[in-house]
Amino acid sequence: MTVTELSPTREGTRAYKVTGPRVLRAEWAKFWSLRSSWITLAVAVVLLIALGSIASATYSPDATTQGGPPGPGSGSGSGEQDAVGLALLGVTFASLAVGVLGVLLSAGEYTTGMIRSTLTAVPRRLPVLWSKAAVIGAVILVLTTLGALAAFQLGTLGLDGEKIALSLGDDGVLRSLAGAGLYLALVAVAGVALGMLLRSSAGAIAVLVGVLLILPGLASLLPDSLHDNINPYFPSNAGSAMYALHESSEALSPGAGLAVFAGWVALTLAGAAWRLLRSDA
Repeated sequence: MTVTELSPTREGTRAYKVTGPRVLRAEWAKFWSLRSSWITLAVAVVLLIALGSIASATYSPDATTQGGPPGPGSGSGSGEQDAVGLALLGVTFASLAVGVLGVLLSAGEYTTGMIRSTLTAVPRRLPVLWSKAAVIGAVILVLTTLGALAAFQLGTLGLDGEKIALSLGDDGVLRSLAGAGLYLALVAVAGVALGMLLRSSAGAIAVLVGVLLILPGLASLLPDSLHDNINPYFPSNAGSAMYALHESSEALSPGAGLAVFAGWVALTLAGAAWRLLRSDA
């Protein structure tokens, strides 16, 4: 009897090439598998809608003409409000939520040690950073833009009959609402970059909060001439110009605000990419 030796075959096994779309799909699945993603997204959207709706419902012309602080988007600096500024009152709080979500998406992998598996699967490394930024940027852009639209539409009910009431068809309204969504998306991307750069959730969140909220206040201690020159270029001030309905003489235009804030985000992403390539996980 003749025994025939069967050579081993590779049937049933397939070598998968690491490509950008596959890394993107992996990060998409990873994002939605995290409970923190669902919770933080819900918090951001609820804050955006609830605070804007409440501000519009409780609006009083007498209160705003007695020296109250201008809301985001008012652009006047005189205590006057507008319907968009009231609707977007929750943007500052929502920015903290989406920024923290971005940090957790990247720095969280360093905390759990999962980053080693991720970089083993994607040895070129940079596609991981780009995919994380693309996933969270797209999700936040869509959800928060819809949230801003909802806050504005609900706010129109509370402002019915008021002098400052506006509709979606009025000049600059849609641009402002879309600008708020774009600003929040860029904040989330900045959170991803900070998390990848610092590799510490606590440290990255502290830097994010410091840059967005504390730095502009500390800058007020500078001499007036210096403060007036650099204040519009701080990240949060440039970002707020993106969704301001009326341009202020002390602030950047929406286009310039977008360019400056996007520049800050790009700089942070560049730092994260450099560290990702240069140092071990």
